[in-house]
This record gives sequence, C-alpha cells and structure tokens, in this order.
Amino acid sequence: MRVDGTPYRSIWFDEAEQTVRIIDQRWLPHEFRVVSLKTLEDFATAIRDMWVRGAPLIGATAAWGLAEEMRRDPTDDNLKNAASALLATRPTAVNLRWAVERMQKRLAPLAPEARATAAKAEAEAICDEDVAINEAIGEHGLALIREIADRKGGEPVNILTHCNAGWLATVDWGTATAPIYKAHDAGIAVHVWVDETRPRNQGAHLTAWEMASHGVPHHLIVDNAGGHLMQRGQVDLVIVGTDRTTRTGDVANKIGTYLKALAAHDNGVPFYVALPSPTIDWSLRDGMAIPIEERSEEEVTFVWGKGRDDGKVRQVRICPEKTPAANPAFDVTPARLVTGLITERGVCPASEEGLLSLFPEHEGEPA
Repeated sequence: MRVDGTPYRSIWFDEAEQTVRIIDQRWLPHEFRVVSLKTLEDFATAIRDMWVRGAPLIGATAAWGLAEEMRRDPTDDNLKNAASALLATRPTAVNLRWAVERMQKRLAPLAPEARATAAKAEAEAICDEDVAINEAIGEHGLALIREIADRKGGEPVNILTHCNAGWLATVDWGTATAPIYKAHDAGIAVHVWVDETRPRNQGAHLTAWEMASHGVPHHLIVDNAGGHLMQRGQVDLVIVGTDRTTRTGDVANKIGTYLKALAAHDNGVPFYVALPSPTIDWSLRDGMAIPIEERSEEEVTFVWGKGRDDGKVRQVRICPEKTPAANPAFDVTPARLVTGLITERGVCPASEEGLLSLFPEHEGEPA
C-alpha cells in the first residue's frame, strides 16, 4: 500500500542499510516513523510492546528476528535460545509460533555456516507468501461485497470493522481490509464504520489512518455504537480479522469482537472473519482453550492523543489514580456466530468440515 504516494510494506529488509525496517505503529496516526530492528531484544520488544501488531505481522517480525540472529551467531544454542525468546513475547497469535517453528524446521538441519543465507531467504518467503495470501482473501471477499452492492443497486455497502486487520497488521493488503480495498479500487461504493477499539485504539489510530490514506469513505465510531447501527439497518456486513482460529471455527480476535458478533447475529447482519490459513490452530477444537493475553493495566488507565492546543502527542490518565484495571486483550467468538470464513482458498462455513473442504491436507491431524 502507499503512504503519501510511496509504496510501503509494514516490514522489509533494507539492502542498502543491511537492516530490517518497520513502521513503528505506536506513533500513528500523528507521526509516521520508520525504525530499524537490529538485536534480538529489538525484535522481541517490537512484538511485545506493539511497535508491530497483528498476527501475520508478528509472525513475519519473528522470522526476521531469527534471520538476523543467524547472521550474528548461527550456532544451535543461539537458534534455540532466540526462538524461545521470541515465542515468549505474546501468547495468543498463533502466527508467532507458526513462523518460529517454520524457521527452525528450515534451519536446524543446516550447517551453521549455511544458516544466515537460508534464514534471510525463508523470512523473505514468509513475507511474500503473506502478501499473496492477503490479496487472495481480498479477491474472495470482494465477491461478497459485490453481491451486496448489486442488491443495493449501487448504494454504498456499509461495512463495520473492529481493531486493525489492515495492511499494518500484515505485510501488505491486510486481511479484513483487503476486500474493502479491492472493492473501492474496483469502483464499488463502500463506506466503513471504524470501531475505535479500546483500549489501544487500533481502529482509531490505524484503520482510520489507512482508510483516509487510501481514500475510502469511513466514519470513526465508539465501540458501543455498532449494535445501534445494526438495529437501524446501517450495517450491511461485518468483517473482522483473527489472531487464532480453531479447526472447528471458533475465532479469537481483539477484545470486543464477540459482542459485535452477538449484535450481528441478533440483527441478521452477516459476520465474516478474514482468515489467513497460518492463523488456523489445527491442534485445537475448543476456542475456550486459546490462551488469552492479559496486558498492562496502563493501556486501560491511560490513552495516547494529540493535544488540541499545542499539537503534542502525549499520554493522559482517564481514571482515578487508585483505580485498578483489567486488560484481557482478546475474546473468543464461537463458530455458531460466524457467517463464514474468508480464506485465501475461498469462503467456507465456520466449521471443521468447512475448513477441511478448503484445506484437506490437514485431514487426520491430531487435535
């Protein structure tokens, strides 16, 4: 995607500087900053403290972290230790484990002197595959939007999103946003209701920034407005992303997704999940078994914003100093509330049978 006319991925290897570069998402939408990641601690911090976020991008960042570590020290011990350090950063997004295990499988059989080159190639392959997966999700999701647009006779298709499942959450295109970009670029009238997504406001900070940058009509709404809009017939379709999905179609996504699914179900609004296959955890059947990350209470008690008078970006407290906060980062939407899963191979029901119809190679795997 483009920023001020310049094409960017969310993570890339700068050949001139011989370093990995990322868009530091903590500063968006107020500042656009690109930073370099060099040490293992840089990569771990970027994932843990959400300089990068979104399941696909977390996986890609971990892959590049291992690649850079192999360039520094390609020994067996370092491969094992670096993988463990990266796996410990965030527990919910399955792409992190998937990417680290894929890198280990590729590198472990090699002689240490061959690992740096192979690791760089594998990290690049993971990124390129992510872009292709997301663009394919966009094509399949486009068909759903086009069908609604045809029924509405050209009136705008109103799509509600939650959190940021955009290109900033992936290497490019995004998951939930890919169909929106495809539809907009195809000349289909779309309008996006952007959930603010407390507590970190990824919708307000990131999705809204993406929509504005790409010229997609949108409005920012508070998280609790979605049900009201659905009751009034102002939402045609909900598309969200996912950080981990069980083989039976239960979906773990940013906290608040479950409530949107309940509202959509009650109002007959189609609720779709954009699902890159690396986010499927084929080892799990029950979504309640997915570990839910509990993050710092400061994400709830403080918010970041830009001062109205001085234009400075600062953090401000929004509750009494003695008030504690709980901060579960994700919730689980059961498959029964999901209309369908939009994958790179097509759209299927949120069920084991539906997923296996598109990914038959996982038939018979233990769960």
